[in-house]
Amino acid sequence: MTERLTAEIVFSDLTEAERERQRRVESVLPAIAAAAEQADAESALPEGHIKLLGDAGLLGLVVPEEFGGLGGGLRDLVATTYALGTVCGSTALAFFFHCSSSSRGMLPLAALDAGLYSDDEAPVVRAFAEKVLTLMGTEKKAIGNFASEAVKASNANVLIRTTATRTEGGWLLNGEKSFGCLSGSADYYLVTARREDVEGLDALTLFLVPRDTEGARPRSPWIGLGMRASDNNGLIMENAFVPDELSLAVPGGFSKATTMSRGSWVGNQIAIASIYAGIAQGVWDFAMGRVMGAKFADTGKPIASSPMHQVMIGDGERHLAEAHLWLRRQTELEASEPPILPKNEVVQSWKLAKGAICEHAHEVALTALKMCGTSGALMGNEIGRAVRDTTMGLVQAFPAERGKLDLAKMIVDNEGWAGLTTTDSFKKDGDK
Repeated sequence: MTERLTAEIVFSDLTEAERERQRRVESVLPAIAAAAEQADAESALPEGHIKLLGDAGLLGLVVPEEFGGLGGGLRDLVATTYALGTVCGSTALAFFFHCSSSSRGMLPLAALDAGLYSDDEAPVVRAFAEKVLTLMGTEKKAIGNFASEAVKASNANVLIRTTATRTEGGWLLNGEKSFGCLSGSADYYLVTARREDVEGLDALTLFLVPRDTEGARPRSPWIGLGMRASDNNGLIMENAFVPDELSLAVPGGFSKATTMSRGSWVGNQIAIASIYAGIAQGVWDFAMGRVMGAKFADTGKPIASSPMHQVMIGDGERHLAEAHLWLRRQTELEASEPPILPKNEVVQSWKLAKGAICEHAHEVALTALKMCGTSGALMGNEIGRAVRDTTMGLVQAFPAERGKLDLAKMIVDNEGWAGLTTTDSFKKDGDK
């Protein structure tokens, strides 16, 4: 009988190529699980995790084979972040932020194939896209993806105020990124900025900033409620110089690429939600093992046999099943060939799926807490980490309430929250 892989909890129909990639994931899970409690306590990604993932080839999981990667797709990414989430949500989140950098290579290449760039622009776009993918695949470099900023806009997930100013041979970056994993531990930071000399969304630009770049440094340590070991300290840039060869500063170059996404903004965001579903699965397995293993002193029956526990087991199983159903459905919508639904309907589904997955995952963690009682409610064990980590899913990117509102606006008013905007775009919207 073929061994059951963690990913098969979500995808029972893995292809043989997907199974082979998931075997690589299974090979790293024991080491990541063993380090999870200490990593959470120290609020830092263990030093050896990047090398562990790189040696397994997983830093190139979703990079095409021609660039040295494993050639996986969205299903592979969802399956992997899920599996990692079952043992360490922080590591799964850091891994996702690395893998999400691949979209800054894949989407521009797709836009090139679609003929969205001029003859002058195409070589610059291709060089940057291939550089990103080669770093991740052939060179096994870790890349931290930094877009989010502390400032907010009423009409978008992220308002980009970090500026890129032209200088001899490259660009000077100035700004502060509030969210993005692998601060101080990635080999490169992939930074979204706006050209000061270009208006609107065409100003959005991308830069690969080497970790040791003068003027680029992590912010003060971020001690979050959960996901504490993802090196999510943000990034400060003060006249950080990036040469032209590490820049995609073509006006409209990035915004054109995002139009090639199957899902919202740059796609692949379902692989963040899958982390929380994975955390829920991991803590549920822990809780069930505990209440099945512990016995009542007077009857010798497992604690799980009590009426109270059986009600909670039913609730937990329902929430876990619903998280899995939403996860499978959204992944299918974004990964199926040919597409099942048009893009606007896929995005509408995502607006509900993200919140639903994260809320159900949190309910599973709370139920596990109740099932295991006071003796199981420890800060650093599987219960404590899962309750805190799934809480972060309620607020990361957007809460369920925001998703429902955005969905309604898309249906009623044919508009919704944008992925990215810039200061100039925000001002123009406000002037209307």
